[in-house]
Amino acid sequence: MSDDEFQPLPPTLQNVLDQKSLQWVFVGGKGGVGKTTTSSSLAVQMASVRKSVLLISTDPAHNLSDAFGQKFSKDPTLVQGFDNLYCMEIDPTSSIQEMIESQDNGAMNSIMQDLAFAIPGVDEAMGFAEVMKLVKSMEYSVIIFDTAPTGHTLRFLSFPTVLEKALAKVSQLSGRFGPMMQQMSGMMGVSSNEDIFGKLESMRAVINEVNQQFQDPEKTTFVCVCISEFLSLYETERLVQELTNGNIDTHNIVVNQLLFPPRESNCEQCGVRHKMQQKYLEQIFDLYEDFHITLLPLLTHEVRGVEKLKNFSRLLVEPFQPPK
Repeated sequence: MSDDEFQPLPPTLQNVLDQKSLQWVFVGGKGGVGKTTTSSSLAVQMASVRKSVLLISTDPAHNLSDAFGQKFSKDPTLVQGFDNLYCMEIDPTSSIQEMIESQDNGAMNSIMQDLAFAIPGVDEAMGFAEVMKLVKSMEYSVIIFDTAPTGHTLRFLSFPTVLEKALAKVSQLSGRFGPMMQQMSGMMGVSSNEDIFGKLESMRAVINEVNQQFQDPEKTTFVCVCISEFLSLYETERLVQELTNGNIDTHNIVVNQLLFPPRESNCEQCGVRHKMQQKYLEQIFDLYEDFHITLLPLLTHEVRGVEKLKNFSRLLVEPFQPPK
């Protein structure tokens, strides 16, 4: 196709709202680019076209409560002002910690800690599996993840392997600490050795199943959020490469915090920054010509509370018109 025929894709997230088969939407990017505002706004828009929407934050900083001005916990909570939008905030690393803390037996604690330290990520994998089990039993029509900053975002792809290592380690430990393993079984809320295997095995099965869904573009897509700066662009490119290698669909980029100073403005910083942003914006359009690129302005106020989120969320579906 020649350049003359090339038509850029619509610069909105309307395509995500229109794709009725979507069950999982991830929103990710480096810290401080406005992921939580974007994911909350997308959830608000989704709630207008879907039967039920669950927004999950896996970022330990938990900004959802701040964004909506309402306290959320690890159980889905209905957002005030909605009848079909729920939020929950989870800490994926707390699952083993809770098991350890609930047990008085020092030797048992050390075994669990050994397991946690010997296999990096096993605590997150178990936490993730627990959440997935919970979520799957609830039948939401779409689930949106407000993910942790880029480094952690794609960890879930390696979780099945992590849990396989945990299974191997547990069988090795059970050989060495037969009787003690009985106590460990009790601590995990199961009755025997086999049940520990059963528990880890069922977690692995859940994660395998979910990962297959994540790799199906009909069911899952990833929205990348960035700002128009070198580092953020670099991180976004790395994220897009990783998603592509992990077979996860991504075709939306949200560029946030764009400055559009009025022509008569004599603010030097605004002019310089606008120029720099435009330079990186050109690179974004060159690199991602087959993506929907949504541009969002830098606002003069924080987007906090349901009303402000509702207003801001319109910018995801109606392209922002900078002042002439």
